Amino acid sequence: WQAGPPAPGPEAPRPAASSQDMYVGCFSDGGRDRTLKGAVFFDLRKMTVSHCQDACAERSYAYAGLEAGAECYCGNRLPVTSVGPEACNHECKGEKGSVCGGVGRLSVYRVEELPPGSRKRRTVTYRGCFRLPENGTHTFPDSLAQANATVDACSGFCSQKEFPLAILRGWECYCAYPTPQFNLRDAVDSALCGQEPKAQRLAEYCAVYQTPVQDTRCTDRRFLPTKAKVFVALSSFPGAGNTWARHLIEHATGFYTGSYYFDGTLYNKGFKGEKDHWRSRRTICVKTHESGRREIEMFDSAILLIRNPYRSLVAEFNRKCAGHLGYAADRNWKSKEWPDFVRSYAAWWSSHVLDWLRFGKRLLVVHYEELRHSLLPTLREMVAFLNVSVSEERLLCVENNKEGSFRRRGRRPHDPEPFTPEMRALIDGYIRTVDKALR
Repeated sequence: WQAGPPAPGPEAPRPAASSQDMYVGCFSDGGRDRTLKGAVFFDLRKMTVSHCQDACAERSYAYAGLEAGAECYCGNRLPVTSVGPEACNHECKGEKGSVCGGVGRLSVYRVEELPPGSRKRRTVTYRGCFRLPENGTHTFPDSLAQANATVDACSGFCSQKEFPLAILRGWECYCAYPTPQFNLRDAVDSALCGQEPKAQRLAEYCAVYQTPVQDTRCTDRRFLPTKAKVFVALSSFPGAGNTWARHLIEHATGFYTGSYYFDGTLYNKGFKGEKDHWRSRRTICVKTHESGRREIEMFDSAILLIRNPYRSLVAEFNRKCAGHLGYAADRNWKSKEWPDFVRSYAAWWSSHVLDWLRFGKRLLVVHYEELRHSLLPTLREMVAFLNVSVSEERLLCVENNKEGSFRRRGRRPHDPEPFTPEMRALIDGYIRTVDKALR
């Protein structure tokens, strides 16, 4: 058959009236070289322009970029390549008639600055007082030429320049990233960093603040350029920190992780691999909680993540009752549901590890507690196991962004001791069995 002239397509959506005066234009999104790569999140059902603008304002960014109807990116510099308005032809998933980019195209909007007193605005965090690196301030990529810089002025300047660290030496302001020469591991007495004349004479010390913007040296991620030859599982019992480990792996390697399941909440948090079929081999590893022989033998190798069962059980019970970031209510702990849950899940915690030790073909065992306490050495092992070479700068960026958005929200309820002596006897028996198998 022969194609005739293309039928006129539907008219591209226009920016909504309220956001029209904030609209900057349609831009090409250069993947790895994108300029808007801070605070990335997606929303397949409810993305709107203002939703994205608010998220970027909260983190002190000047521009919000929307792509493919559902993706939001933030930054302080406009993308280089401007394209015609017709290329941004996707409607926002949560707002009829408004424009949210296209495939590889960003609709960019300016962000209204939140008033300083606004509750939503992220604050500056004091990281401590540190000795200046060997070659002093030459290490720092940018500085504010202003006498008597305050913490607010310095943080605002460095946020605008997209640096995660604002550094004050006396009244001088510098901006930086954590580097191997300046890794923020050895804090000294804060009194050495005061702005008194005496402290200013001790010019080899500086006060370091975390700005609200993200360290973006490790936020770019993509699918593997060619299908993986080795099919790797990231296996854990539920509640063992699998999602957090995926966040660390993705930011360290620059590649998406996949999942045996589909979780829309996780997709919306930026895990693009959630939507990919788990056998696509386009992801660096695949999350699974399965523990049957057939499911284990489908993988060529696995990172087996193990967490203290007491913590895992509490975390998974919280998730079952109140979602990924909530806490179970008092009534849940006091109901029959909790002892029933402990009986069945404690046995599963044990059989999960034992099955992977027995049927897994090539394993790297990682203890969640070890990952918490010595993040970089453990992450280096994981990345080497995944056969990816990563720069030290990128790993320091992961350390700087280590929490992601996986901390449970709000105050932890005051827990009564949820484990009875009978529960403890049962769980301790399983711990001994697993310990023996690991040894």
